[in-house]
Amino acid sequence: MFRKRFFLILCLFCLTLNAQKIDSLLIKNGIQNPSLLSTHHFGIFSSRINTNFKYTPSKVPTLSFNYTSGNNFHPFVEAYFPKDPEVRQQLSQIKWHDRPFNFIDQDVTPADYMNIVIDAVIKEFRVNASFPINSQHELAINMRSYLITKGKHPFSLFTSDESIEWFHSNIAGGEDPFGRRYYGLNQVNFTYQDRNGNTLNLNNNAFFIGGLELSHYYYPKLNINKTKNIYLNFGTHLGWNTSRFNASIDAGVSANAIKKLPLKNNYELNFAFGANLLRKNLINFKDVIDLGNNRYLGTIEGEIEITKYTKKGNFNALGLNYQAQSRYNKKEEADYFKLLGKWREINGGWQNGVFTLYEPQVTWNFIYTYGTPKFLLNLFIKQDFLVNNAPDFQTGIHLKVPILK
Repeated sequence: MFRKRFFLILCLFCLTLNAQKIDSLLIKNGIQNPSLLSTHHFGIFSSRINTNFKYTPSKVPTLSFNYTSGNNFHPFVEAYFPKDPEVRQQLSQIKWHDRPFNFIDQDVTPADYMNIVIDAVIKEFRVNASFPINSQHELAINMRSYLITKGKHPFSLFTSDESIEWFHSNIAGGEDPFGRRYYGLNQVNFTYQDRNGNTLNLNNNAFFIGGLELSHYYYPKLNINKTKNIYLNFGTHLGWNTSRFNASIDAGVSANAIKKLPLKNNYELNFAFGANLLRKNLINFKDVIDLGNNRYLGTIEGEIEITKYTKKGNFNALGLNYQAQSRYNKKEEADYFKLLGKWREINGGWQNGVFTLYEPQVTWNFIYTYGTPKFLLNLFIKQDFLVNNAPDFQTGIHLKVPILK
């Protein structure tokens, strides 16, 4: 039902767009990416920050739609965190997979406990409106929502379990390296119990509004804009998370730099680097799920994009983007936690549901962009090269148009 409504709204929007006079997007404005945020099962509940690689504010107000699909998979795993400093010290001398298990009796060895299992294709839908204030300032309002699915064909052609396991079996990775076939393909199993005993559980076709976000960008006018073709922008960000699991306010800042290098034959290179920092759960409206005890999420991002302009003023661009986000949990806990899972039944990765919360999230994105004065279209794929499966593979499509007059 939701898919039908979403498709109907999109069709009505396109019909309205063709029937009315619209402003023009005018010219290419730096690297205009889609939302490249991962469908991480903790991240979707917070107001993470998208990097802004534009030179200047948009000439006209714009409206954009972003759809993303990511396959997340972590088998069931339990974690114990001893409270006694002496026990922590003892376990820190032993490799994580060899640490003894003796935390059942809380009177003898007190410990915090958590468990997690994630098996779903997560769909993200974003709507963003940007409004230029003047030549140096811009406001953006974003709403994000999510749909939890089994990922069956044809709605998840590239991110379904079948597609990923076919790739592993026939091209790279080896036959079922992480136990998808053992647990069953096209399943939804999305349950997390935090160390405070709170439970997050989502079923197939669960849909929720993740939150609303407000961003302000400042684009300083500098001599290097003209002399070196280098552009800077700075952002401040405020997010209102509206899900029942994390009703809260986030706040953050960002800084970005872009270098433009014009080439011969209507080619152009852009190099960009950005960084942002988000303070999660600055304000909680009620008791919330523990979605990582690192209160700050920091991200660095770099990209190189090559553009070819056509004789009609349109352009095609290919971009290679690198993202690295900081850990969700405090690194020192990995020195002493004890993990339990079905390590005998599956080939590997049984520990990832907890283990990767203590590692940076590192991904590469390959982006194709087609732009005209009337619209901008992006297609992208995201690959996780640290094999954290959060997500394993992700695809997305993004459309930006001027707001109608």
